[in-house]
Parts: sequence; C-alpha cells; structure tokens
Amino acid sequence: MRAMILAAGRGERLKPLTDHTPKPLLEVGGKPLLQWHLEHLACAGFREVVINLAHLGEKIQSFVGTGKRWGVNIHYSHEPEGGLETGGGILKALPLLGKTPFLVINGDIWSDYPLYKLRNHHCSGAHLIVVENPAHHLEGDFSLHHGLLVDGGEAALTFSGIGIYNPQLFATQQSDHFRLAPLLREAMVRKVISGEKYTGCWFDIGSEDRLNSLRETFDRGHIN
Repeated sequence: MRAMILAAGRGERLKPLTDHTPKPLLEVGGKPLLQWHLEHLACAGFREVVINLAHLGEKIQSFVGTGKRWGVNIHYSHEPEGGLETGGGILKALPLLGKTPFLVINGDIWSDYPLYKLRNHHCSGAHLIVVENPAHHLEGDFSLHHGLLVDGGEAALTFSGIGIYNPQLFATQQSDHFRLAPLLREAMVRKVISGEKYTGCWFDIGSEDRLNSLRETFDRGHIN
C-alpha cells in the first residue's frame, strides 16, 4: 500500500510562522512534523510515499529529498500556488498512488496512531480514523454507527486527518479543485465510508496556540 502526506496548504492561521516555513516543516519535539510522519510510515512498513507540494514546496522537497534516510521512496505531486484543496490534491496524485486503496495523512497533525493497522485495509470507498472532538471543534464532523460514518448527528466525532481511500471514490470528479468533505458526505449516503474511533494521542496543528500546546506536551515528557 502507498501513502500520501498532504503538505500543500498555506497555513494561513499559523502566519507569520508559515510565511517562510511551510507548515509541515514546523518543529515539535525537536524535529519537523513531516519527519515524524515519515518515521511513523517507515516503522509501519510503508515504502512508497507521495507528498503534494504548493506553498514553499521547494523547501519541503529540499528537506525530504528522495526519502532514503528514512527508508522510504518519495514521489512528489506538484500543485499550482494556492493548492487544489484536499480532494483536488488527492485526485491529482492518483497516478502516483496506484489502483488499490492508499493511506492519506494530513501534514498538520501529530498522532501516535499505529499506522501498521491500516496497511492491509481494503475499502470500497474510504475508512477514516475519528477522534473525540477537540476544544476548537466541539461540533465534530461525522457520527460512527456500527462501523459506518454518517453525516452529523448528536454524537459526532472529529475526522483525524488519517484515512484509507479507494481510488474509485474519485472516479466521477470533474473538477481538479475541490474539498474532500462534500465528496465523503455524498459517499456516506451509499454506506461506503467506514470509520474507527481512536482514543490515543492526536493533535491538530491548525493554529499557533495548538502548535505550542503540542510543543509543551513534548517538553513535559508526555510524548516520547
């Protein structure tokens, strides 16, 4: 199974930090977020990794290179300045991801989720990891019912930014620039989006406060 790290975002809510440093290269625990992802993927047995690039993409490519030092082989999917949104970014990268289900991870999260559990996971649509709602997103995204995700609901959970996708999920897309969430919600009606709740460590690095919270967690020794 191949994996993709979403790294094309501008990081508007992290400005001015992201004016000169792409969000995935911000450091936590002594190394960039992107390095954590690559190490976790390598430990889980993933060898072929796609990274999409837009904002300051040359800095990401310069840092990662071929991926040899982590034991992975890196493929780059270049996007225009401003990016193509999550859905469009995955669609553009499909030729690099193959014809079987693949893993996608948001470049601006940190989690100790055991990625090896997903390596042989097959799905007809998608399989998403969801977590308890953080303080900045109390309304959640999707509800989990008997292993399937549905839109909204009183017990909604938050999408973690970790998921497995079948390429066929994107087969009917006409635009090259679109968000992923509406596509997922459409597919939920067909009951092809499964889910799994994770209760371990997970951080969304969407703002400077949240970035500092993760850094403080490392400093206190609560993450190794």
